[in-house]
Amino acid sequence: MKIAHLTSVHRRDDTRILLKECRSAAQAGHDVVLVVADGRGPDVLHGIAVVDAGRSGGRSARVLSATRRVWRKAIEVDADLYHLHDPELLPVGLGLKRRGKRVVFDSHEDVPRQLLAKHYLPSILRRPVAGAFSAFERCALPRFDAVVAATPTIANRLSRIHPRTVVVNNFPILDELTIDDRDPARSEALACYVGGLSRDRGLYEMLDAIARCRTNARLALGGPFFPESLGRTLADRPGGARAEVLGMLDRSGVRALLARSIVGLVVLHATPNHLESQPVKLFEYMSAALPVIASDFPLWRRIVDDAGCGLLVDPLDASAIAEAIDRLVSDPHEADRMGRRGREAVAHRYNWRAEEARLLELYETL
Repeated sequence: MKIAHLTSVHRRDDTRILLKECRSAAQAGHDVVLVVADGRGPDVLHGIAVVDAGRSGGRSARVLSATRRVWRKAIEVDADLYHLHDPELLPVGLGLKRRGKRVVFDSHEDVPRQLLAKHYLPSILRRPVAGAFSAFERCALPRFDAVVAATPTIANRLSRIHPRTVVVNNFPILDELTIDDRDPARSEALACYVGGLSRDRGLYEMLDAIARCRTNARLALGGPFFPESLGRTLADRPGGARAEVLGMLDRSGVRALLARSIVGLVVLHATPNHLESQPVKLFEYMSAALPVIASDFPLWRRIVDDAGCGLLVDPLDASAIAEAIDRLVSDPHEADRMGRRGREAVAHRYNWRAEEARLLELYETL
């Protein structure tokens, strides 16, 4: 089949979309096109043709004009099957169905829960907006051919809307981030975080924790700030002087950061969207044989305790985070044992191989 992946939001080198789903489909023999809206022009990445619908300015422009431009590019591509990655593209999916196309919607997040914590929405509007989007989902998704869910929790909700809902977990590509020559005794006393940086993802607690560490631990932050102005507040936090801000990292940059770190942090706050999420950073740390310091949520507790790969903390308790960092920095051999157990769990369970098979099976049934 000719398969077109559509996004108006994500980067063209997005790991889930390009490196996993698009590349897996192409390697299985499908003709794959990726339509993006970033203004960087056409390209070919990892054998995937990238079609650019052009960049929009702000959030409202993205929702309105970028969606229209992605729609026009989708028609030009004339694929057999369209795989959509953003909730604002649901109307595009409905239009494609009216043209007789096969359409799959990929739900990366539990959007109604996510809306309940959006900083750009006034708090009084969050619940009504989340309810309105949920109602739109119930109207639109049954008209599609299938739904892909990035976690079992998302699938549990969406399977009540569409009977053909398939879980394709966002687990790491096996061996992509493996560090063969890791020496815990020579690792830097570096706690790292990779991903979007915001208050509800624990930015301030990580900074406050590194300031309280009794060891010589430092903090490395790899990712964009949400909102961008948040980056200007780092100097005002106690741990700002012990933090290294790296900005957005490509995959080689992520691998290099994990290679020189001794522990990976994922101390997200207990928002409705985070409690049942499966953040890919958690599994990528494990894949790189890094022990993790993670929020003590029931789901994450099962993953971390089952693998024996890290420490669980109250994400709002900077002192507890600091104690966990100090423990692993002070005992690199314990950190190494935890990291190796995490790596083994990824090798046997939490990797892309089984997810790829499930995605390709769905494509074949369509």
